[in-house]
Amino acid sequence: MTAFLISCDHATCAVPEAYREIFRGSEDIVTSTEGWEPGSLNLAQGFSMRFRTPLLHGDVTRLLIDFGKDGDERWSRFSLKLPETTRAKLVDRHERPYRTQMKDRIAEDLRRHESLVHVMIHTDPATDGLVMLETPPGAVLAEKFAAAWRTRLAAKDLDVRHVRDVVPGALGASLAAVYPAEQYAQIRLSVAQTFFLEGRPWRWETLKKLLLDSLEAVGKEATVA
Repeated sequence: MTAFLISCDHATCAVPEAYREIFRGSEDIVTSTEGWEPGSLNLAQGFSMRFRTPLLHGDVTRLLIDFGKDGDERWSRFSLKLPETTRAKLVDRHERPYRTQMKDRIAEDLRRHESLVHVMIHTDPATDGLVMLETPPGAVLAEKFAAAWRTRLAAKDLDVRHVRDVVPGALGASLAAVYPAEQYAQIRLSVAQTFFLEGRPWRWETLKKLLLDSLEAVGKEATVA
């Protein structure tokens, strides 16, 4: 049986009170697509509800700390103003619990199930009406799921692409390196923000339902097989 894990790194543009001073005068940047990925949390919540699995998501703006990156790349031009000790606290309070929960969930799901599909959800401000499914190098199971998912989506005339052998970000790469590719299927789902912000070329709810229905159908096929 296949389990599903849903995660969303850039779910919010929230800034805890203790860090608001470094963004004073730049609040519009924080709430822009530079600070978060509009629609990503809404979509991730839909997947979580459909597959009856807890959702793991970032709880602060990526301009404070980017959960998908490592080292100095985690810090924006704003958070670099913070003392190193303060940034270390951000890691301890926000990044480390997020990553620990994710690893614990993966380990537990793989213990209880034959395989796990991890959908990492993003929305993209740079594309228009496009849905992307990206899989890491050597990701045997992920490629199989993504290919079947793409086939179902394309059959509905959605502009969808499956790109193989994409080197993931730091978080994705660290997970892909630990868990066996024949059991752990990591798929990065990236949806154009035009769907969520402008309702084009499809209404958001219509797109969301198709994404959920099609992945559920793929999961059922895999279970039967």
